[in-house]
Amino acid sequence: KGENKTQGNWGELILEKVLERSGLVKDQEYRLQFSTNNDEGKRIQPDAVIMLPDNKHIVVDSKVSLVAYEAVVKSDNEEDRLKFVKDHIASVRNHVKMLSEKNYQSSSDFNTPDFVLLFIPIESSFSIAVQADQELFNFAWDKKIVIVSPSTLLATLRTIASVWKQERQTKNAIEIAKQSGALYDKFVGFIEDMDKIGKSIDTSKTAYDSAINKLHKGSGNLVKRALDIETLGAKTTKKISAKFIESDEPSQLTEGTES
Repeated sequence: KGENKTQGNWGELILEKVLERSGLVKDQEYRLQFSTNNDEGKRIQPDAVIMLPDNKHIVVDSKVSLVAYEAVVKSDNEEDRLKFVKDHIASVRNHVKMLSEKNYQSSSDFNTPDFVLLFIPIESSFSIAVQADQELFNFAWDKKIVIVSPSTLLATLRTIASVWKQERQTKNAIEIAKQSGALYDKFVGFIEDMDKIGKSIDTSKTAYDSAINKLHKGSGNLVKRALDIETLGAKTTKKISAKFIESDEPSQLTEGTES
């Protein structure tokens, strides 16, 4: 009840409650009181903007007057009631005209379907209007306006929420495939690196074995020569480990003495 401005604020509150129940995420999948300009430079501020995938939008306006509808509810006789019903229809039609003239679709900030949703926040107010004026929907559609009530808007919004859910699942699937491919490539690189390490280990082992052989195996190895130097009387403080001394072969010094 009250003035148009008060009723408008109340209509915006009902719209916000419907949006909260829709499953859409505020400021991500819908925004309230978004201000911009149309192609004529006039400031426009729809009550809500519903975001769609692919950067598309649906504009919602809820500023329809309910003064005549209030009079319908409060009327005591049928004659007055019929008069107020006509006033209510005229009020809705007038708002459709005004809403059409705002030309929301022309704003560069919106990528909208070629229509705007006119939200009537009371189900019975919506029902009375469309039942008493069966041409009201067509009249509004010709002006690129679709009239919705809380229930029909909620059904529309939940459909949009389902579209967003599917969109997120599709994006997740794409991201999973992307990350899986990156993980696979990284795994292949890891295998290749491990193979290189294995080959390096094999090369190092071969070099190590060759060095050890030169150190204490075979005729004239370094250990034998060092022992010969010790035998000749070189002053030393350390001993060569026994595992590097081959006891079954005489030193070069012994061999030379015998010969």
